[in-house]
Amino acid sequence: MATSSQARGVVFVHSAPRALCTHVEWALGGLLGTAVNLDWVDQPVSAGAMRSELSWTGAPGLSATIASSLRSYPHLRFEVTEEPSPGFDGQRFVSTPSLGLWRSPMGVFGEGFISEERLRSAMAAAVADGRSLMDVVDEVLGGPWDRELEPFRYAGEGVPVRWLHQVG
Repeated sequence: MATSSQARGVVFVHSAPRALCTHVEWALGGLLGTAVNLDWVDQPVSAGAMRSELSWTGAPGLSATIASSLRSYPHLRFEVTEEPSPGFDGQRFVSTPSLGLWRSPMGVFGEGFISEERLRSAMAAAVADGRSLMDVVDEVLGGPWDRELEPFRYAGEGVPVRWLHQVG
């Protein structure tokens, strides 16, 4: 189904081994339909790692495709966001080598939200696993991912952002 609606988002590569930088650019370029040459800077939190950001526009749902593609590189730490667009919820994907991929719908102000079914499942899991509801809800909200990425985010203050638009 073709749509004229466009989505906007940002890819934050918080930590990539230097050897993967070109591969990340190729992957993003293939998805966006244009050459991607990111401005990579050293990631001071992890020796030998690089970081970069890319703002994009493209079809709604492109963030899921980007996150899936980047997840194939197990040594990356990244976030992919997509703002809501007409008829489509926003999304936020976060991935770390130790925790894997996490996803949340995102509202117009950038806040994550939890569906009723996901919250009910979390409550049932807390009871079944003998865990506190607070811990289970924290996991549903992406707390472990945010805590792991926080030092990598702060290390990126002042990183230049480049805008790219999906072609075709």
